[in-house]
Amino acid sequence: MIDVVLPCLNEAAALPWVLERIPYGYRPIVVDNGSTDGSPDIAAAYGALVVQEPQRGFGAACHAGLLAATADLVCFMDADASLDPRQLPLVTAPVLAGESELVLGRRRELGDGGDRAWPVHARLGNAVLAWRLRRGAGIPLHDLGPMRACRREALVGLGLADRRFGYPLEMVLRAAAVGWRVTEVEVDYLPRAGRSKVTGTVRGTLRAISDMRSVLAEHRA
Repeated sequence: MIDVVLPCLNEAAALPWVLERIPYGYRPIVVDNGSTDGSPDIAAAYGALVVQEPQRGFGAACHAGLLAATADLVCFMDADASLDPRQLPLVTAPVLAGESELVLGRRRELGDGGDRAWPVHARLGNAVLAWRLRRGAGIPLHDLGPMRACRREALVGLGLADRRFGYPLEMVLRAAAVGWRVTEVEVDYLPRAGRSKVTGTVRGTLRAISDMRSVLAEHRA
């Protein structure tokens, strides 16, 4: 079994599509971060393990899911239908084969999603961050992808501390610092269901960038 952590805040419109497409052998763990639209009930109805995390923050939800997981291998992905769970095996395969310790899904837009799938401000911020990781830390990434996979116990051992939007970046930086092989594979990126709390607005993107800058500064220190 492989556990899949799905941080969730008001994703009632997306959850049925996402949970119906979870591959056999993968267990969804939906971490509710204060939804008011019935998301926890929907997740439970589709067979997901539902975890309540009252502390607001993307990192808080991700880490609560990590601590609730029991499988040797754990995945993370957004619950907004922008990523297809059927492609999780693409991300887990290099870890299972012993070729990588942390694998990220490099997003590839499909169809006519245009800026609905990945707004320009969010794409630019992501590109700059990936460039800084390649140039400053020597980490060969082009996308700080939200679909990722690694070994659960090893990840817990990294002692991730950020509980906001810096969590995904801290994961990559700490993994690379202890010698993990960090790689990426291409996955499809689709227009999400509803409006993103982060990439859907310039303000949300700036908030995420601010959190990640703090993580970068701490890592340099």
